[in-house]
Amino acid sequence: MPPKKPLVIVTRKLPDIIETRMRELFDAHLNLEDIPMSHEQLVEAVQSCEVLVPTVTDRIDAKLLEHAGPKLKLIANYGNGVDNIDVRAAVERGITVTNTPGALTSDTADMTMALALAVPRRLVEAAKVMEAGQFKGWAPTWMLGHRLHGKRLGIIGMGRIGQAVARRAKAFGLQIHYHNRKPVPEEIESELEATYWESLDQMLVRMDIVSINCPHTPATYHLLSGRRLKLMKSTAYIINTARGEIIDEDTMAGMLKAGQLAGAGLDVYEHEPAVNPKLLKLPNVVLLPHTASATVEGRIEMGEKVIVNVKTFVDGHKPPDRVIPAMV
Repeated sequence: MPPKKPLVIVTRKLPDIIETRMRELFDAHLNLEDIPMSHEQLVEAVQSCEVLVPTVTDRIDAKLLEHAGPKLKLIANYGNGVDNIDVRAAVERGITVTNTPGALTSDTADMTMALALAVPRRLVEAAKVMEAGQFKGWAPTWMLGHRLHGKRLGIIGMGRIGQAVARRAKAFGLQIHYHNRKPVPEEIESELEATYWESLDQMLVRMDIVSINCPHTPATYHLLSGRRLKLMKSTAYIINTARGEIIDEDTMAGMLKAGQLAGAGLDVYEHEPAVNPKLLKLPNVVLLPHTASATVEGRIEMGEKVIVNVKTFVDGHKPPDRVIPAMV
């Protein structure tokens, strides 16, 4: 008689190839309609399953985990960021947490650069002119933007994604600056010709473009506070493909409207999925619906990492992508 498969509950619709493999390996309960689970449904899930596979939109907090049944031993997050999970509360209950690091790096870095091009070069504004049939022909002073080459890019968070952004930005001739908890290894800093700033305040004053690539944690909530935003040059641009909570969004929107910032490219929002209505009306802002990591290849790679983590865990080994509370 074959061994009993572990009960794995998946909270959202995943790529077909991933769901098929999960059904082969586990007793996988899938969300075929892709409707986000309610709090009550999540309570029922943690009470019954051995492995929960949530996504960024599922709040797995300490209150929810109080309902966890004795069989729940692994939360295998389908995503890199784990700000949706109270990791410390999970570990204290004997529940291992994993994520999918690296799977989103290239895609997120690509989108960061796409926004860094789109905002200064006014690509969305220009596309709207064409859609409205308002193009009257070339003119020497019409629809002028700003070049990237020679500008200073300040990267906040020099992890995998931050470094991938730096490599792409260097190819565009941008000067690379960064703020991190500590400097990256000397060989990486040399390769990227990157300048480290221990003081975020001092870096912000001097940058032409600021890219946010750090995780959202209690320590990074409103890291770009109103005070810090006001340190930036009025000609500077903000790019955010990390988490919306890292910026004081309301202050930023007011500064963009008043011309105290030149523009912003945003893929994430402080109260997502709600978008600050002030941002929706601004011509100098490019808004995307949290799609920085939305590639077929990336989503499949994320699923493959989830499967490896779950399979390794149920086979009695430490999964490769464990999240340690002290690192969150």
